[in-house]
Parts: sequence; C-alpha cells; structure tokens
Amino acid sequence: MRGVIMHAPGDVRVEDRDDPTILEPTDAIVRLTASCICGSDLWPYRGAEPVDHAPMGHEYVGVVTEIGADVKNVKVGDFVVGSFWSSDNTCEICQAGYQSYCVHRTLMGTLGTQAEFARIPLADGTLVATPGQPDAELIPSLLAASDVLGTGWFAAVAAEAGPGKTVAVVGDGAVGLLGILAARELGAERIIAMSRHADRQALAREFGATDIVEERGEEGVARIKELTGGLGAHSVIEAVGTQEAMHQAIRATRAGGHVGFVGVSHDVSLDGLELFGAGIHLHGGAAPVRQYLPQLIQLIWDRRIDPGKVFDLTLPLEDAAEGYKAMDARRATKVLLTV
Repeated sequence: MRGVIMHAPGDVRVEDRDDPTILEPTDAIVRLTASCICGSDLWPYRGAEPVDHAPMGHEYVGVVTEIGADVKNVKVGDFVVGSFWSSDNTCEICQAGYQSYCVHRTLMGTLGTQAEFARIPLADGTLVATPGQPDAELIPSLLAASDVLGTGWFAAVAAEAGPGKTVAVVGDGAVGLLGILAARELGAERIIAMSRHADRQALAREFGATDIVEERGEEGVARIKELTGGLGAHSVIEAVGTQEAMHQAIRATRAGGHVGFVGVSHDVSLDGLELFGAGIHLHGGAAPVRQYLPQLIQLIWDRRIDPGKVFDLTLPLEDAAEGYKAMDARRATKVLLTV
C-alpha cells in the first residue's frame, strides 16, 4: 500500500509500505476512505519533536475489510470512524469516560493512518460504525469526528461550557474552531474567538462565535476582561499548546471558572503561586474522543452539525507533502487527504 512517511523535519514522502495484517484477534483492517493532516503533525515537521522515518497520521474513516476472531461489534463492510487512540472501552479508565488513557491503549499515530489501509487494535472498543454507508458529503465531517471535533468537544466539556456561560477560545486552528461549535451545541450564551485571520474569523462566526478578539498575550487577556465586566470568561478553551496560549487562557478565566486545555503542550510550565491565586479549575489532556463518537456521528448523520468545514484544502494522498507545506505556511487550516 501507499503511505506517508516523515523521514526528518520538513521531509515528507509517500512511499510503498507493507499492507497491514491481523496481528491480534481483537484487530480489524480498514480500507481508508479519507485521512488528514493534524496540527500536531506539524510539531515534528517543524523540528519541535524528534522524527526519523515515522509513519504519519492518526485520523481516519473507512470500510472494514477484515476482522480478528474476537471482534464482535463491527463487521466486514461497515463504514467506521475511530479515535486517534485505540482503547478496549471496558477497563475502569474507559468506563469512567477516559478512553484515551485506556490501560491497553495504542496511539494510532505510531501505526500511521495517512495511508490506504490501517490496522486498528482493539477494534471493538475503538471503532464506531455509522448507521449506513455515508453520502460523500458527510465524509469530511465524519473524519473530523476522529480527532479535531472530538477534541474540541472534550475541551468545551472540560471548560464546562453551557447555558449562561461566556466561553473564550484561545487558538483558531481546527480544534479551536470546533471547540466553538461544541460550545454552541452545549448552549453557551456568548463565545469569544481569539483570532487574527479573517478566513478563520468568518468560520468561527459561522460555528457560533459572538465576538472576535484579535489581541494576544496580556492585551488579549485585557480585552477578554473588558468584554466580561472585568471578571474574565466562565469557560476558556486552550487549543494551542504553547506557554503564551496557556498563560492567556488561565489569566482570561474568572475566579471559579474552568480551563479546558487540549493543545499538545510544548515547553509549557505553570507557576504554582499564580495558579493558587487564580482560583480556577484546570482540566484537559488527550481527548477521550471515543466517549463522544456515537453522539457526534449521529449529529453529523442527522446533518445538525457540519464540522467538515474546517477542511479548506483537499488533496490526494500522493500529494501529502504539499498538504504539510500548506499547513506549515498557514495557507490551509486543515488538509483532507483522499485515499
């Protein structure tokens, strides 16, 4: 099969890879219909994380072509969406709703789903079948559910977005934008998008943002405070993963408020005394997308939400290197790869 390999920072190639095979009786093989490039894939691409001939990709949708002997919940021919972490969905951690921390988890990025086929470990606990074969127009939104929608949704839940709440969103990438959509669906009264890019501001408003703040850092915090009577937002989503973004999120949150952080942290450190003085709740980490997949798939299937709008560039798998360049240069918010 063909698949994306990152040889080194900035060096992405599409190469022949061995076809995946069933290794465990709980595995399934999926012929991928679409995959995509994630903002987190840019960390190694930019040299912020080590990379050496690594298979790439962790978001995926497709059709099951083979199942292991112990797989019961999905069958050959099912169209499925899976989380970017595999999980058994039965351990105590999974049952508590934190499948991304399953005691038997596998990070799908280590297997690589920017490819024609993928082996999905723990298929019964990882994959969710759609109600039928989806129309082509639904594929981008179903793909978004595999990570960025589920991650944005978790961020909004962790920030306790809901009726009567003002939500501020730090980060206008795909996760931040879908955090806005999630906050809207959860009933937030006011949603403030922090963005400096006109195209992303427009999509933020379409997804439910009521206000746009272009300032960053302390100026951004001051603007949030100004918009909230000096108190700060009830709920803040941090969807970047940098020191500046985390500081901005914490300082824009009112006392007693909640920060949901889902940006993959790089060189972020928190001052204990500042946290003590802030009086806020911090909750986040790797999103348990599997917890939300059934609900999100149904919302998409019923055409109540259209998260696939975050994909603003579609390329064939063979052109994945161009997709990385486009996202790195911010010429694209998120790139969909057709397989």
